[in-house]
Amino acid sequence: MELDLADTNINLIRDDPRLKTVLRFLDRIGVKVIERELLHTTFLPGLDLGPGCIYVDYGRLKYPGDMVHEAGHLAVTPSSQRALIGSAEQDKDWPPQGEEIAAILWSFAAARELDLPLDFVFHGDGYKDDSAWLIETFEAGTYIGLPFLEWAGLSLGAVRAEKEGKEAFPAMIRWMRE
Repeated sequence: MELDLADTNINLIRDDPRLKTVLRFLDRIGVKVIERELLHTTFLPGLDLGPGCIYVDYGRLKYPGDMVHEAGHLAVTPSSQRALIGSAEQDKDWPPQGEEIAAILWSFAAARELDLPLDFVFHGDGYKDDSAWLIETFEAGTYIGLPFLEWAGLSLGAVRAEKEGKEAFPAMIRWMRE
C-alpha cells in the first residue's frame, strides 16, 4: 500500500494539539471554521475569510497558527462589517491599517490566553519577516495597537485597567468587537 503524503500531512495538521486548542477557542468565541477546498489563490496558504467565518483547506494549510491571526481580523472588525467579508459589498480597502495592527496584537492576546508558543502564531515565514521583532516587542510589554483594542472595547491598557480595578492587556474584556 502506497502512502499518500498529502493525506499524511492533512492528518498531522488536524491532529496537532495546538490546532485543536485554537479550534475550540474559536468555537467558544463564535468564529465559525468551515472546511472547504480552496481552489483560488489566498493570501495565507489554506485559509480564506468569509462572512464571519474562516474557510480552511487542510490540504493547503501550511501554518495552522495563521488561523489565529485570521480570527483576529474577524474579531477587530465591527460586527456590521464582518457580515460583508468576502462579498461584493466588502470595502475594497479592508482591512484598514489600524485593524491590521489590532489583529496582530489580538493574536498575541489569544496566544497568551491559549498558552500557545508565540512562534506558532508568529512563525518565521509570516508578518513580512517581522515575526521575531513582534515576539520580542510583545514580550517586552510594548503593545503596538493597544489604543485600538481599548477604543474598540476589547481590552484595557494598564492605566485605565488600574483606574477601573480590572485586568490589563493581554487580558481581554471580550474577544469580538460589537
